[in-house]
Amino acid sequence: MQLRIAILEGDDIGLEVVPEAVKVMKAAAAKAGLAVEWLPLPIGRAGHASHGHSMPQFTVDSLKTVDGWLQGPIGHNAYPRGDATWINPPLRKIFELFANVKPVKSYPNIESIHKNVDIVFLREVTEGMQSGSVTFAGTGEFRPNDDITIGHRVITRKGSNRVARAAFEIARTRTRKRVTAVHKEPIFRLACGMFAEECRKVAQEYPDVSFDEVLVDGFAMKLVMKPQPYDVVVTTNQFGDILTDEGAGLVGGLGLAPGLCIGAHQAMAQATHGSAPDIAGQNIANPYAMIMSGKMLFEWLGHQRGLPEAVAAAAAIDAAMDAVIADARALTGDLGGSGSTRDMGDAVAAAIG
Repeated sequence: MQLRIAILEGDDIGLEVVPEAVKVMKAAAAKAGLAVEWLPLPIGRAGHASHGHSMPQFTVDSLKTVDGWLQGPIGHNAYPRGDATWINPPLRKIFELFANVKPVKSYPNIESIHKNVDIVFLREVTEGMQSGSVTFAGTGEFRPNDDITIGHRVITRKGSNRVARAAFEIARTRTRKRVTAVHKEPIFRLACGMFAEECRKVAQEYPDVSFDEVLVDGFAMKLVMKPQPYDVVVTTNQFGDILTDEGAGLVGGLGLAPGLCIGAHQAMAQATHGSAPDIAGQNIANPYAMIMSGKMLFEWLGHQRGLPEAVAAAAAIDAAMDAVIADARALTGDLGGSGSTRDMGDAVAAAIG
């Protein structure tokens, strides 16, 4: 079976880190004997230049034909305001990529608050307080008059169940096989209550995975004090938005924060960091998060499609990154090395062999 993966470089440093991720993924695919068709597609400034829109319909239609894609960061903060042809492409919503998977991993020789941290967060991203709705636009809030603002939160059994199920499936592939659900049921008895109910239901279907629950405020404290016991953490949209950045801060920051948005049949590899226009074009951007997002895409597709070659390719990237970080010489400056963006990508690709 051949995978079809699209490449969307995005803006600013996306033009530098995405090619490094693709370089590494191609090396891993070759080593594992994985057949991949690569499909470059325009988005962001390149999309606007070629098709008059930062999210061309051509790109959207083409994405319907692929297994997954890499999306580089979008420089939407610099896009002209009030022009509907310049938008932050909402691919996550268009393709109903319901869970944002964000691993947090520490390395012995990279400065961080904690060591021996290895957590995978799953954040539901189609509902909650940041999803918007057919009633209220944007983030689900409106202002009936100048003195009152009202926000709302949508939680569904479908959304809660599928993100919980994704968490348990990921936990099954890990050594510790543990899922922690984070919520605030004692206060939000209906909204967090529904999320917690669905997590408990799903847990009964996975007797091989241990399950526990922690209230969000207590979890935030425990994450700072002692994050090591946690394995796979699943939570709702806004709680996850905050906790995943907290988790990244524990191990060195957003430069070490890869991500994968998963749906029922497709996934999007997308690093957590932004487009960093201040360092664009200088060949100093850290490609770790984009490379490891690509690794996650291979791993997810391998399990979803029953492709051991894709799982092997992901494992090869993981081992190569560990080796490059341990050696340290090719790392970018933010990680304590003296290498460039290309140096680090070259080193990881070379370590794959």
